[in-house]
Formats: sequence, structure tokens, C-alpha cells
Amino acid sequence: QEAYHKLADNGNIINISSSTVKLMFPTYALYSASKAAVEQMTRVYSKEIGRGISVNALAPGATETELFLNGKSQEFIDKLSSMNAFNRLAKPLDIAKVAVFLASDDSKWISGQVIGANGALV
Repeated sequence: QEAYHKLADNGNIINISSSTVKLMFPTYALYSASKAAVEQMTRVYSKEIGRGISVNALAPGATETELFLNGKSQEFIDKLSSMNAFNRLAKPLDIAKVAVFLASDDSKWISGQVIGANGALV
């Protein structure tokens, strides 16, 4: 809602969700629910805001960042890695490239969508 007043016409809003919304991982209920809310807000705002502003959500899969890796066992990381088509965690650059696309004019006709960047995890 705040972005609406600060963005110029024809801008882009990129919300961050998570592929956990579709995974149903034990212990991730609250996190997944909060990201599902982000996805629904994305869909509603894409129609509500107007002015040529596109609103999309980016839903990364497991990504090799310090925050993600902290406190997770190697067994859990290996399990997540094996669940996608590339048998590895995403690199931050894998996700960044999708964000750059969504921020570019090349994606201007895409709005109200949740883009999964998860290597076919879900």
C-alpha cells in the first residue's frame, strides 16, 4: 500500500514469497502461511493499484545463503538439494537473475503472478 504512493507510473513491485508455500514441510506452517498471504496480496494489488504498475511475487526455492544454511544439518540440505531437477541448492545469482527480469521492461505484461525460481522443486 505504501509503494503505491511512492512509485512512478509504470513501475514494478516484486514481493518475495517462498516455494515452501507449496511444500507442506513440517515446522514451516507459520512461515508458509505468511508467504501465502504475500502471494494473495500480490494478486489483489496487481488489479487494485493500476497506473501501469506490475505486481509480482518471486518464490525462490532453497538458496545457498548464510541465513538459510545456518542451523540446518547436512542431511537436510542434501535432501532439499535432491528434490529439484538440478540436485543442488540455488545460488543467490540464480534468484537475482529472475528478480532483474521482473524489474525490467521485458516483463511488463506479467502481473499478478507468482514466479517460482526453484529448479522444478514444486
